[in-house]
Amino acid sequence: MTAREDRHRVERHRVERLEVLPVDGIPEVRPGADLAELLLTAEPDVRSGDVVVVSSKAVAKAAGLAVRAERDSVVEQHTSRVVAQRGALRVVRLRTGLTMAAAGVDASNTAPGTVVPLPPDPDASARSLRRRVSQLAGVDVAVVVTDTAGRPWREGQTDLAVGVAGLVPLLDLAGTPDAGGALLQVTAPAIADEVAGAAELVRGKALRRPFALVRGLATLIRADDGPGARALVRDEATDLFGLGSVDAVRHAVRRDDDTANRGFPAPGAVADWLRGLVDDAAYGVDRSLARVEASPADLVVVLARPDSDAALLAAGALVERVRVLAAAHRAGTEDGSPAGEGAVARAPAGWRVVTVVRLVPPR
Repeated sequence: MTAREDRHRVERHRVERLEVLPVDGIPEVRPGADLAELLLTAEPDVRSGDVVVVSSKAVAKAAGLAVRAERDSVVEQHTSRVVAQRGALRVVRLRTGLTMAAAGVDASNTAPGTVVPLPPDPDASARSLRRRVSQLAGVDVAVVVTDTAGRPWREGQTDLAVGVAGLVPLLDLAGTPDAGGALLQVTAPAIADEVAGAAELVRGKALRRPFALVRGLATLIRADDGPGARALVRDEATDLFGLGSVDAVRHAVRRDDDTANRGFPAPGAVADWLRGLVDDAAYGVDRSLARVEASPADLVVVLARPDSDAALLAAGALVERVRVLAAAHRAGTEDGSPAGEGAVARAPAGWRVVTVVRLVPPR
């Protein structure tokens, strides 16, 4: 089915009644569990046209993916690239293309000492469950595998679709008329994400409800499995926020492909924060010409070899790097007086103080 056929289907689709139904009575999901059997035993009234919504954790547990390991080590295993890091918080791009905090690795609702990563191919998991439900019950359903994620610029979390089979995941309505006849330009409802969020309202986090049924979207069920949740993942080439703001600045200053894999400590750790900023500012600068030093408090002293134009240029670049990196962290900068900074600003033999920058670290 093409995107145009999907759009035509939705133009004819009108929701008269939508039901979101919890599924109770699901036991603890063990490795090797048949999720379709668990669902149909607890809720035998699964109908053609229903959307079966299941948590990624249930899928991962059934696949035996829960491991006894340190969470950070499991996050590393599933990380393709660190997008942003601030203190202990890491937002990463997974090998599946998803971008999530801690790679979606979760330590809740699992045995103490174990963590559960996301399934390696959630779309494949959705397809497999769809086929199994059809085999056991003879009904044509769609399947959405969900996980919880935060959102940029918004507090709180909501569920989104990480795996989809048999449901139109994304509607490209560009070029179709709105109610007033004007042509839509960029409207593209993320149907699968909306289904995931609706299902979370009845599943909850502590209710032992890994499944929910969404009923009333039969016109959006596809005969084939469709493109899956992969259609909802923005390509990196079109991602306006491919790195966090701080990490993007550090990446530009360092010109180092590995810079996004090292984040600053929490803002409260001022000494470590200051040392990291100085290290980044000095990266790639000829230290025989100019160098930058951090005081134990909040001063950055920039020094240069005297009587050298090249050294003064290098020192000037260091000063600007310090200011740009500080701004990326929302830290303030104030020019200090070399003469008034006492021992902190006293230049070693053969060097001169170009400037002293006082930093106001982020709170």
